[in-house]
Amino acid sequence: MGEPLPDVSKHKVIIIGAGIAGLAAATHLSQHDMNDFIVLEAQNRIGGRICSAKINGQQIELGAHWIHGVLGNPMYELALANGLVDITHRPKLPSIIATAMDGTKVPIQLLQETYEAYMCFLRRCEDYFTGAFDPPPGIHSVGEHVQLEIAIYLEKVQNNNVRKLQRLIFNCLLKRETCITGCNNMVDIDLVELGSYKELQGGNIALPSGYSSILDPIHNKLPPDCIKMNSQVTKIKWPSGIDNGTDSEDSDKTVIEVGGEDVTNETVYVYCNDKIYEADSIICTLPLGILKSNDIFCPKLPKYKEKSIGRLLYGVVDKIFLYYDRPFLSQDTDEILLLWENDEIGDWTEKIYSFSKVNDTLLLGWLSGNEAEIMEKLDDKIIGDKCTEVLRRFLNDPCIPYPSKCICTRWKANEFSLGSYTAIGVGSSQLDIEHIARPMYVNNNKIPIITFAGEHTHPNFYSTVHGAYLSGRAAAEMLIVCKREDEPLNTTVSDLSSWVQGLPLA
Repeated sequence: MGEPLPDVSKHKVIIIGAGIAGLAAATHLSQHDMNDFIVLEAQNRIGGRICSAKINGQQIELGAHWIHGVLGNPMYELALANGLVDITHRPKLPSIIATAMDGTKVPIQLLQETYEAYMCFLRRCEDYFTGAFDPPPGIHSVGEHVQLEIAIYLEKVQNNNVRKLQRLIFNCLLKRETCITGCNNMVDIDLVELGSYKELQGGNIALPSGYSSILDPIHNKLPPDCIKMNSQVTKIKWPSGIDNGTDSEDSDKTVIEVGGEDVTNETVYVYCNDKIYEADSIICTLPLGILKSNDIFCPKLPKYKEKSIGRLLYGVVDKIFLYYDRPFLSQDTDEILLLWENDEIGDWTEKIYSFSKVNDTLLLGWLSGNEAEIMEKLDDKIIGDKCTEVLRRFLNDPCIPYPSKCICTRWKANEFSLGSYTAIGVGSSQLDIEHIARPMYVNNNKIPIITFAGEHTHPNFYSTVHGAYLSGRAAAEMLIVCKREDEPLNTTVSDLSSWVQGLPLA
């Protein structure tokens, strides 16, 4: 790597990114008295894709929306330990209506029956991951399989009007699924791999004080000034060398042999603004979207990692918040499912599957994929006006007011994320996640020179905050264990036993 660079700030560990994965890694290192580290954060805030805000004093989530599951979820345990959730509060079941484009409401019994059938179709898709049986010939995606199930189901429906309404409900639910999964269309999602995602029990939990409130208990445990804000990493220079045979998809780690004059220089240089940092190890928590688009590593990452990064999907999911000066929806309506009648999406608004109440004067709409990218390029005022047209049509009420304020997320346009979260597309697999997560070593060093963390590196909890959190802790634990000469390295990102058996959560 040549001569040492002047005015280099040296540390044992550099953590790139102060999202939840980076914060979890930093906290875990600090708890084990490994305090010679810094965290480089490109933005002027911590949290990454956790981003709470307020609109006229009302809490909204621009990023991560819920704690997904209670049992075994470290985020729920953190929230509970810090008084961020009210365990005595029992949320009421939402009152949902589904309406056609002419304002016709679907009978609630038909909506419930169709939803239950849809969930059965989805569960059958998840079953293929175990390998107990094979998918139908020629069916490779979740979307194809669900559409096949829908066709078989609707063949048995005698009433033409009922059949039409149920098809519209199924289409609405598939649009909803793209927002859950993080893709443009469910035909993009690999059928066999759907079951690789593990859902924690207990439902979705929202934090009354905002998801960002969970960051403070973590941040407060870190050494002062260890996080460098507004520090965008532009290059990571790691020891170049030759592959010694373990740089492959079959190995559990990547080892690069460094020869010649560089054999004694086994450190990493991180270029950031006008500064250079040197470290023995780095924990890279850059989002998958950044890894896909950025030649930040010099030399480039091993080919198998680049291929896995390319194969995984990194979708776009956006939110539209509509604020009103006074309520206009009925008190007994919490969500409106929009049953668009067009088989092919024309206008971007046709990807919005519902509007739900955040509270009486605040509505939330979701959309994903190509249509979300189109929406991101529009002015908030235009978006609010278009959404008003949609509401007036589906509620058959021309007097619905325009919102006094419209706030939209733009995660694809965000240069620090370039998207929302990871999904396993057709042609990719859980192995791609494991390949990205695999640590990199130089020569025979037992301490990895680069470890990776983030939601895209957890093989079972990808796309979630708790997956990112666990991956950050696992990356830090790997460095901690490596420094204990009398203990073998046996920690991987998919090994949950460490935190289940009592590792402190913050």
